Amino acid sequence: MKLYYSAASPYVRKVMACAIARDIEGFITKIPTNPHLSPANLINDNPLSKVPCLVTDDGFALFDSPVICEYLDCVDNALPMFPAALPARWVALKYQAIGDGIMDAAVGRRMEQAKPAEDARTAGMERLKAAIDRALASLELDPPGRALDIGSITIGCALGYLDFRFAHEPWREAHPRLAAWFKTIETERAFAETMPA
Repeated sequence: MKLYYSAASPYVRKVMACAIARDIEGFITKIPTNPHLSPANLINDNPLSKVPCLVTDDGFALFDSPVICEYLDCVDNALPMFPAALPARWVALKYQAIGDGIMDAAVGRRMEQAKPAEDARTAGMERLKAAIDRALASLELDPPGRALDIGSITIGCALGYLDFRFAHEPWREAHPRLAAWFKTIETERAFAETMPA
């Protein structure tokens, strides 16, 4: 398999963290890619020109981290990242949605920071920050469990992205339960080997 990736992308980190947690990262060849330049090989496999994009061994292209992670969950015989039993599956998918939402808002804020200042831009960035703050408050009340699954991996990648891109807005002090959870999970190999750069 080949993976178009950018080391700074939290979505790529999520995919690689899942692969590492399942011990299948050796099956993946990483292709460094700047999706903002819309390189022809990426567009050929993903017309949206986004990373991550995974191309399977038989040439089938998959994009969007939830889809790629679910595909990786079917590779080899390692422990699944998507629980089969209910209600554990719904809990994991809920955390994945919260984590993806935090990443969507944080990446959106990051992109807006590069634009010239104007009232509409500022209001949009404040709306995205408020969404992140509400999600963090929700997670503080109900942090994920200790098990590595799609939910905890996504939340971990989202919090890591906040640390990476918004270190000037520390979140831990206002969210001690979530911070304590993150401290235990970030030492896992899936996180330690996928630190953003």
